[in-house]
Amino acid sequence: MDRIKVGQITGALGLKGEIKVYDYGDEPERYKRYTRIYIDDRMYGLKNARIQKNLVVLLLNEVQDRNAAEKLRGKDVYIDESQLPSLPEGTYYIRDLIGFDVVSEDGVRIGSLKNIVKNTAQPLYVIDMDGKEGYIPGVDEYILGTDVNEKKITVRIIEGLFD
Repeated sequence: MDRIKVGQITGALGLKGEIKVYDYGDEPERYKRYTRIYIDDRMYGLKNARIQKNLVVLLLNEVQDRNAAEKLRGKDVYIDESQLPSLPEGTYYIRDLIGFDVVSEDGVRIGSLKNIVKNTAQPLYVIDMDGKEGYIPGVDEYILGTDVNEKKITVRIIEGLFD
């Protein structure tokens, strides 16, 4: 079963071994539904999850104190693919779109989708254009459609966007 990267540990909080996690998704509350997470290849039982400002704070069964929590700083947090919720129609996981062809509204291939960055004011589509990167704001004005059958994303190009 595949594991999905959902965040990164930014440090410890308090003396009980809580860890602070920068969440890569849109719904940090989802950690409250998990009973386990993975750090590296090790599974950890999840005792408690809460949100503090823009971070997720987790208390793990196997982490008993601040020193143990500090040792996890910088490590990635994963879940099993089976823990992902199903999405509404027309909504996709970023990992499912990576590699899709990106074409202009005229049908001209621009490149392929390399990533979607979500820690900006609006999502930013990162396009690989034969080794060079281009960026398109992830808003309806520029992202015109996604065809999962053809593995294609149609975009509106704005002048100077790829200069």
